[in-house]
Amino acid sequence: MAEIEKLPARSEIAEADKWALEDLFLTDADWEAAVKQLEEQLAQLKGYAGKVSASADALYAYLTLADETENLFEKVLVYSNEKMHEDMGNSTYQGYAAQAQVAATRLSAAEAFFEPELLAMEESRMQGFLKEDPKLEKYRLLIDRIWRRKEHTLSAAGEEILAKTYEMATAPDDIFSMFNDADAKFGTIRDENGKEVELTHGRFGGFMESSDRRVRKEAFEALYQTYDQFKNTLAATYSANVKKAKFYADVRKYPSALAAALAPGNIPTEVYDNLIETVHRFLPAMYRYVALRKRALGVEELHMYDVYVPLVADQTKKIPFAEAKEIVKRGLAPMGEEYVSHLEEGFDHRWIDVYENRGKRSGAYSWGAYGTHPYVLLNYQGKLDDVFTLAHEMGHALHSWYSNANQPYVYSGYLIFVAEVASTCNESLLMQYLLKESKDKKEKAYLLNHFIDQFKGTLFRQTMFAEFEKITHEMYAKGESLTAERLCAVYMDLNRKYFGEEMVSDPQIALEWARIPHFYTEFYVYQYATGFSCAIALSKRILEMGEAGVADYMKFLKGGCSKDPIELLKMAGVDISTPKPVEDALQLFEELVSELEELL
Repeated sequence: MAEIEKLPARSEIAEADKWALEDLFLTDADWEAAVKQLEEQLAQLKGYAGKVSASADALYAYLTLADETENLFEKVLVYSNEKMHEDMGNSTYQGYAAQAQVAATRLSAAEAFFEPELLAMEESRMQGFLKEDPKLEKYRLLIDRIWRRKEHTLSAAGEEILAKTYEMATAPDDIFSMFNDADAKFGTIRDENGKEVELTHGRFGGFMESSDRRVRKEAFEALYQTYDQFKNTLAATYSANVKKAKFYADVRKYPSALAAALAPGNIPTEVYDNLIETVHRFLPAMYRYVALRKRALGVEELHMYDVYVPLVADQTKKIPFAEAKEIVKRGLAPMGEEYVSHLEEGFDHRWIDVYENRGKRSGAYSWGAYGTHPYVLLNYQGKLDDVFTLAHEMGHALHSWYSNANQPYVYSGYLIFVAEVASTCNESLLMQYLLKESKDKKEKAYLLNHFIDQFKGTLFRQTMFAEFEKITHEMYAKGESLTAERLCAVYMDLNRKYFGEEMVSDPQIALEWARIPHFYTEFYVYQYATGFSCAIALSKRILEMGEAGVADYMKFLKGGCSKDPIELLKMAGVDISTPKPVEDALQLFEELVSELEELL
């Protein structure tokens, strides 16, 4: 019997290919000491209850301590979770992550009194504090934003009770993550050479790009067979998260869970609705691409396992990670020497955890804490898509680096709405570079296909996800139960709408909702689509305007959350409060499809 190819253990990965978490805490003992220090500071924070409204000095002292404590908590949280993500089955770091989650609840409880106490003050007294102590000017924007939330803030007692619910509220996400990353097993399939290999999250994407249709079909069916076995459990888990979102929206007097999710960034719900409506108008362009894909692959029926295979098969060479870094550097050269130097710093100083190992968290992300460099988790497989993922995650990392370097802690964390802009702008710049350098017709067709698939995967697919969330949250708000059968029916209808009649919507695809981690951060995914649209516009400005375009874009990267997201983007040259950026991006999609039709 042939030997099954298995993933390496964590200990078998070279140190150079692991992230340097010792830059955050040198040892586990240092992390444990930080947890103790955090407990002391939490007690100090609680000691300010009833005092912050007494004087400008007391208010400033509290805000300063809150910054220090939140920053320390960030470091505790990031280290514990990233250590756990190295091997999700490691019980030591499961315990650390659980401790950090408890600390998150205690931090929320310790600070729960603050906003109600601030909002109980006369506004004239608050303004007097700001005039009396110039140091408080640093916190003016924070205070203004708190006042903006006045009608959605509970009493001090109510806020403390609510804070104590947050640990329970993470349960759906925690359960899903443990199932998806630690417990779910997908068995084995035969690869292109007939060798039996373990099917994992990281390998699934590669199998979906295989030129061997049998491999794609086997991987597709094997993956969804596992989700089908647990669909009722996963439906209950997803439903619990929807219930959680409605609970917090109701308690805080928002008209819907969607409005509550968009409120922190001051994003009108019309932005969400405009995205869905605009994408619906351009669905005929997607149908054209589906028809082109069917013709190019030469199949009688196009199935969901045919969606990701490149249409120019012989261009799918494996790219070593060292080469991937060089390609990304060349692609991002229009950003200027300073930006590229920070990119190289990340490459050379182990910001990145590169390869998949047994038990490692699936997917990719960038995360870090103020005062330390960012970290990037990859599961690099050597595909062109992995090169784009590297550019994408380093876009996140450098956005964080610039925000942290140019903003005080209180305004350093950019909001979710703009989180995908810098990452996707990097991807767009890389693609424009590769298309420009391409001299071969077949290579250009391959790249165009890849760019089109980015639109399909980010603008169309994420909008479909966003519409699924909107529908299912509205169903629950109307009193409908979210059973596996109903969730599958909603998802299948959307899949047919977005892919059209030329696509066979295989029954397994109705279960795709069951494996999407981002659904547990409700109403997050639409921002991939709006961010992608903004990124297309910004990359165009950078390439056309040169240094002036980069200078405007740098204002955005350095801005953190010092302005509301829509205002930050306007500063960079894009207005997402209108449908125009999405329309412009989709018009480019139409043009790319036309160009590919001519080449194929």
